[in-house]
Amino acid sequence: MTLDKATADYVAKHLVAAGENLEDDPELALRHAQAARTRSGRIAAVREAVGIAAYHCGDWAQALSELRAARRMGSKSPLLPMIADCERGVGRPQRAIDLSRTPEAEELTGDEADELRIVVAGARSDLGQHEQALAALSTPSLDPQRTGLTAARLFYAYADTLLALGRNDEALQWFIHAEAADTDGVTDADERITELS
Repeated sequence: MTLDKATADYVAKHLVAAGENLEDDPELALRHAQAARTRSGRIAAVREAVGIAAYHCGDWAQALSELRAARRMGSKSPLLPMIADCERGVGRPQRAIDLSRTPEAEELTGDEADELRIVVAGARSDLGQHEQALAALSTPSLDPQRTGLTAARLFYAYADTLLALGRNDEALQWFIHAEAADTDGVTDADERITELS
């Protein structure tokens, strides 16, 4: 709404292209999002798109900068789990843990809350705190009947943490739950099951 029609069309086309390429070619998606930013760097959704594309490319510093900018500009998206994961990516796991204790983190529910749990557990594992990682993943307790990508990732992280603690039999069971929850085949839980069997 704040852009003239020609600029708005240009930005919209690049944002659509970024979204379409995000999974298959994140580098191309990032270039499209950056092109949109050149014409509309003061729009939260554009900065968010650049941040998400940079995140998918593993460019943690750029993703962190862009996602923070989007949040400052008033983005309504739940960006905190991604921001915390970027903090891990730039080598600041304690900062990721600290973000999980903020009022914003307490407001997260559903998949967003689970994503933050996964990030916090990863940060704890980065610090060698596997018991605390397990506690982060299991509070609230896990429901092995859940399905979907977030549930699969949560179960997978839980299984991986159990494995780090030498609890192989329990890990195997949770990898089985992860495979059952992973209806899209995103994780390699099936391979992990084969390794542990």
